[in-house]
Amino acid sequence: MAERELDVLVVGAGVVGAGTALDAATRGLSTGLVEARDWASGTSSRSSKLIHGGLRYLEMLDFALVREALKERGLLLERLAPHLVKPVPFLYPLQHKGWERLYAGSGVALYDAMSMARDHGRGLPVHRHLSQRQALRVAPCLKKDALVGALQYYDAQVDDARYVATLVRTAASYGAKTANRARVTGFLREGERVVGATVQDVEGGGQYEIRAQQIVNATGVWTDDTQAMVGERGQFHVRASKGIHLVVPKDRVHSTTGLILRTEKSVLFVIPWGRHWIIGTTDTDWNLDKAHPAASSADIDYLLEHVNSVLAVPLTRDDVEGVYAGLRPLLAGESDATSKLSREHTVAHPVPGLVVVAGGKYTTYRVMAKDAVDEAVHGLDQRVADCVTEDIPLLGAEGYRALWNARARTAARTGLHVVRVEHLLNRYGSMAEEVLDLIAAEPSLGEPLRAADDYLRAEVVYAASHEGARHLDDVLTRRTRISIETFDRGTRSAREAAELMAPVLGWDEGHIAREVEHYEKRVEAERESQLQPDDLTADAARLGAPDIVPL
Repeated sequence: MAERELDVLVVGAGVVGAGTALDAATRGLSTGLVEARDWASGTSSRSSKLIHGGLRYLEMLDFALVREALKERGLLLERLAPHLVKPVPFLYPLQHKGWERLYAGSGVALYDAMSMARDHGRGLPVHRHLSQRQALRVAPCLKKDALVGALQYYDAQVDDARYVATLVRTAASYGAKTANRARVTGFLREGERVVGATVQDVEGGGQYEIRAQQIVNATGVWTDDTQAMVGERGQFHVRASKGIHLVVPKDRVHSTTGLILRTEKSVLFVIPWGRHWIIGTTDTDWNLDKAHPAASSADIDYLLEHVNSVLAVPLTRDDVEGVYAGLRPLLAGESDATSKLSREHTVAHPVPGLVVVAGGKYTTYRVMAKDAVDEAVHGLDQRVADCVTEDIPLLGAEGYRALWNARARTAARTGLHVVRVEHLLNRYGSMAEEVLDLIAAEPSLGEPLRAADDYLRAEVVYAASHEGARHLDDVLTRRTRISIETFDRGTRSAREAAELMAPVLGWDEGHIAREVEHYEKRVEAERESQLQPDDLTADAARLGAPDIVPL
C-alpha cells in the first residue's frame, strides 16, 4: 500500500469498511483497507446476527429504511451470500384480543408485501396467523397466559464476523490490498487536503505513509476519534449505544421458532443459533472503553427478567453459556434516548480528500458502502464506473447450491458425516473444498475439537492459513464462535487451537503459552465484569485483561 498512491484507502474493517473496499475494488479503483485490530473486532462481530428489514421501523413510519433493508435482505439471501445468510422464523405473541391482531397483522402483511414488491421476497414464506393452541404447538416454551394468539413471520440471520471476513477476502480477490493489525495514527495533509495516512504495523512495529487520493473513514463508534486526527470538527457526531446478548443451550427453550417480544423500551429477540439460542438486546448509552464494552450484572438480569416474563420454565444464570456486548454507532440527533436515535446512515466530505460514513445498520452495509464510494469518486480526477456490488457474489456463493445438493456424495467421498459437510457448506460455501483438502492431506484435522465438537480441527488451521487470523482470540471469538457457545467460554479449547495454529504462524512453545494465557485472562476479566452491578465497575473489571497486542 505504501509503494504507490492508491485511489482509495478505507480505514476500519467492520462490515461497512469491508463493503466499501469491495465496492471500490470492483469499480476498478486501486484500493487499500486497514484495520487496527482484527476484521469485525468491533460492532460487526457483536450484533444480533440478524439480516432484517426492521419491522419496528414500520411502526415509526420509516418506510424508506424498511424498503431499502428488505431489498438488501433479498439480495443477500438469493444472490450475494446464500451460504452465509439463512431464513429464520419468528413468533410474535399477541396479548390482546381483536385490535392487536389487526394492528400487528397489518404491519407484518405490509412488511411481506414490501418485500415481494421489490421481487426480493422469494425464498421466504409469508407470515401466518396462529391461534393460542397453534402458537403453543410451535413454541411450547411459552406460558399459556402470555398470549392469546400469535403471528409468525420470517427474517434472516448471519454469522456477522464470518460474513465480514468473507467480504474482506472477496475484496482482496478483486485486487484490494488489506491489512489487519494496522492502525492509523494520523493523516497526511497538503494544505487543506488530506492526502494519506500514517499507519503503524501493530504486529511488526513499522510505520508507513500510505498515500491515497481519497480516504474513507468507516470506523463506526470510533468515528469521532478518527475525525479528531484531522483537527476538524465533524459535521455530525456518533454516539455509542450498548446492546448485550446472552447465549443459552437449545434445550433450555423448547421451541421450533424464534421469538420477538415487546419491552417497554424496544424489542427482545430469542434467536435460533445452531445448538443454541441468542437472547437480546439491551439499548443503553455507553461512554466508556469502546474496544471492550462490558456487560454488567444488571444487563444480564434485565434480559433474563424480560424473557422469563413469557417462558413457562424460567431461565437462570446457570443456563447462560455466553455473553457478549456490542456498541451500535448511532447518529446523534436531538433525542437523548439512544433507542430513538437514527439508524439511518450519512456520508460527509468534511475536508477535501476525506469521506466519512457513519450510522446505519448491518443489513444495509452495501448501500452505505456504495454511497461512501460515490462520494469519494467526486474527488477523483478520472471517470469511474457505477457500483456493481449488487451483482458480485461473495466468495463461496458461486456453486454453493450445487454442492449443497451433492452433500451426501461429498460425505461419502470424504468419510465425514453429512451433518459435518452441511456445517462446512454453511460456513464456507464452495470454499469448503479448501477445508476438505486440508483434511485429505492430514486426516486428523477431520476430527472435532475435543471441548468444542461443533467445529473441526481443520477449521482452526484454515482460519490461520486462509482467513487472516493472527491470534488465538481471533479464532475462538470470531472465526468460530466457541467463546460464546461453550460454558467454559473456550478456555478448554484454547491450547488445542493454539497448537493447531502454531505451525501455520510459526509460533514456538513460548508463543503458544502466551496466547493461551492471554485468552484465559480475557475470559476471566469478562466473567468478572458480568458480576459487577453497573457499567462503571464492569468496565473497570473488563479492562483488567490487556490486549495481546497493545494498541
